Amino acid sequence: MGTKNTSVRPPAESRNDGKSHSSQCGGVTHDNVRHTTRFTVVGNHLAQHTALSLLAIGLAVHIQSLPSGARVDINSLAARFPEGKTRIAGALRELETHGYLRRTRLRTQQGRMVTRTVSCNQPGRTGGEDGQSPPPRPPRRTAEKPPRRRVLPAVPEPVYPTPDLLQTALGVLSGLRRTDPRLLISATDAEHLVPGVAAWLERDLTPEDVHRALTTALPPEPLHRPAALLAHRLAAQLPPLPPLRPPRDQPIRHPLQNCDTCDRAYRGTEPGTCAGCAPGP
Repeated sequence: MGTKNTSVRPPAESRNDGKSHSSQCGGVTHDNVRHTTRFTVVGNHLAQHTALSLLAIGLAVHIQSLPSGARVDINSLAARFPEGKTRIAGALRELETHGYLRRTRLRTQQGRMVTRTVSCNQPGRTGGEDGQSPPPRPPRRTAEKPPRRRVLPAVPEPVYPTPDLLQTALGVLSGLRRTDPRLLISATDAEHLVPGVAAWLERDLTPEDVHRALTTALPPEPLHRPAALLAHRLAAQLPPLPPLRPPRDQPIRHPLQNCDTCDRAYRGTEPGTCAGCAPGP
């Protein structure tokens, strides 16, 4: 009944028992003021590191407080602090071992060897386990978008786009480069321009006429978009439609008339009698 259970942990003593814990043990008491400028955030993993020497911890805090580009080589640190080069070199090696520093030797364009130092305020987050920089990630491969094609100006459309007419128009466009090499166009551009040339050919113009209209008085400077220039000319200089006229080989058909004698239909310019009822000479 009176046996004490020795496996049960005793209750924790309250720190608010009216007496300061630090006053009982002689520990540190903090009198802190919140910093708003000129301060450095240091993790407890560094400040309370169990394997680093006090010199290495202090040197790491000093290096982390410096701006980028500050010199942290052994000679510069030895000139700043009373510790000698040997102790400072050993502290730097400690920081390298535990990942707080990464030092690599590089050759400049002038052939000089320099040391590149990287300070890590939390080892393992950006560097590898051995303290070396991780290999850069390969760039993500994305499908390259083709360059956006600028739209060509609209061209006239033929009234009757027969295959022969369109083929003749394509021949006109293909021959332009023989007069001016700058008028070499792609098959896609030619497909856009063919209806415009066909519309010109419908206006009683010969292929030579259209060729001459498209190649005369070109600007002297280089043509960056020859197809756009041709499309503009085809639309802006389109000739008017020719007047309607009957075909040359088709005979003129007179209107139908009724014969006054036999009442049969016949064609004639005026009413009267047909050829069978007409009086003889």
